[in-house]
Amino acid sequence: MTKVTTTVIWKHDPDAHDYPAAADYLALIASPQRVDSMVAALQKAPVVTKKAKDLLRAARLPLLADNNAHVAADLGKVHKGQPLSPVLVIQGDLVTGIPAQIADGYHRICASYHVDENTEIPCRIVAWDD
Repeated sequence: MTKVTTTVIWKHDPDAHDYPAAADYLALIASPQRVDSMVAALQKAPVVTKKAKDLLRAARLPLLADNNAHVAADLGKVHKGQPLSPVLVIQGDLVTGIPAQIADGYHRICASYHVDENTEIPCRIVAWDD
């Protein structure tokens, strides 16, 4: 695994197409009404930053290899100085054991981790019941 020695640049707000992508994913695990509610909440949520390593841990997702096509494409953007879109996250629940859900941005998180596991990633995070 090759570590990149550059800085990840981030956009302030997610791209417009990130919300339908999040809805597509969330439709696999939630009712249409809940998906609509969560996406609307994500659109209004403030942007906060979280470390790449913490996002992966909270979601219980593996780090994708830097040669994964989507991760490599995002790393290519990083190398060119192109900003990445913030990620969209549904908060997990420690008490019930529900992991956080990366509604959109898993590949961007992995690419950022390959740059530095402590990369601060801008996120919009909402709870299941928002």
